Amino acid sequence: MAKRLIGKLYVQVLIGVTLGILLGVFWPQVGTDLKPLGDAFIKLIKMVFAPIIFATVVLGIAKMENMKELGRVGVRALIYFEVLSTFALVLGLVVVNIVQPGQGMNVDPATLDTHSIASYTAAAASGSGGFTDFLLHVIPGSVTDAFAKNEILPILLFSTLFGIALSHLGARGKPMVDVLEAFSHGMFFIVGMVMRVAPLAACGAMAFTVGKYGLGSIVSLGKLMATMYLTCLLFVVIVLGSIARLSGFSLWKFLKYIREELFTVLGTSSSESVVPQLMNKLERVGVSKPVVGLVIPSGLTFNPDGQCIYYTMAAIFIAQATNTPLTLMDQLIVLGVLLLTSKGSAGVTGSGFITLAATLATMDNIPVAGMVLLLGVDRFMSEARAITNTIGNAIGTLAIAKWVGALDQERMNQVLDGHVAVEPDKPLEPSVPTQRVRPETRPSGA
Repeated sequence: MAKRLIGKLYVQVLIGVTLGILLGVFWPQVGTDLKPLGDAFIKLIKMVFAPIIFATVVLGIAKMENMKELGRVGVRALIYFEVLSTFALVLGLVVVNIVQPGQGMNVDPATLDTHSIASYTAAAASGSGGFTDFLLHVIPGSVTDAFAKNEILPILLFSTLFGIALSHLGARGKPMVDVLEAFSHGMFFIVGMVMRVAPLAACGAMAFTVGKYGLGSIVSLGKLMATMYLTCLLFVVIVLGSIARLSGFSLWKFLKYIREELFTVLGTSSSESVVPQLMNKLERVGVSKPVVGLVIPSGLTFNPDGQCIYYTMAAIFIAQATNTPLTLMDQLIVLGVLLLTSKGSAGVTGSGFITLAATLATMDNIPVAGMVLLLGVDRFMSEARAITNTIGNAIGTLAIAKWVGALDQERMNQVLDGHVAVEPDKPLEPSVPTQRVRPETRPSGA
């Protein structure tokens, strides 16, 4: 029994996380030196990231019966993302005002050393080109450039156009569809091999975090940490739990289903580290390939629920810690700015800090220098952000699939109840035939 339990990937990852914490506490220098283990794992996943998104989106669209469904899925996904992001921002704002984790710190912004955040503020200043520049950036300068840089939205745009082209070609495009089908199977097999080193990566990443920043930084800013984790928990249980119920499935059963991915995210602090596996699992649970291919990659940019909670909490925390008075209108302005700035930062290293710096720069009264206070615990809070992002994106995919009639409800219930054998610890080859987006069946005029 014990041997079979140890053989489970999520148990191995949990053991790796525990060992990493112990190494970071008792041998901090050794823990710091293990950083390359986590970095190597992320790079291995990113190696197949673009090809898998490309193959999944192209195949999903090429096999669709009705091209009108593509636009319907995209529009409803964007509506869902905007509503959920707003919920996350508002929840963070409400909780940070109730708990007030920065109250009583009495920090003088003039005494803070801003040298450590200079790179983030510089990046925020250079990247503030506005919404038009963001839209233009979605169009790749060349296809190879988008793939070389692993830029999600440009890859998604090209994949969508290529899928539409193959769909219109019909029989002439079938040889390419067959090649992409075999290519997709090969990519998922590689992911299955890479996932075997996830426990080692989790150990290295956690050892580095604790070894570099120490458990003392958690204690010194423990109230903010606890508030952040509490808010993420409330969001998952109340908001995402309600969406799960409306979509006809149990939140707890679904979390059990994706537990391997969640433990991997916990260890690596990156929601990107499980995107290929998550896409495959969502197909297995009954979501059609086009919906998975469109919603998961775009959700990384447009539906970062954990990041949104962090943004409002961090901004108001800095104001509280530096005794900066904020009126209700000031806080609503912060909320409004974040509704825009939180959408265009995916794929940028340190994107959370860069976006926060850009937001605070638009406010004359909240000192950007106060971001220094977050440096010590930001890495510890990134686990909460990444896990919330992952759960939010996965549940959002199921909800949108249900909304557009692209969810096999019977199969979903069978998989989540354990009546269908799904073995996620084996190499992740697609095991469910591609389902096509079906038009909703509802009375006319509804």
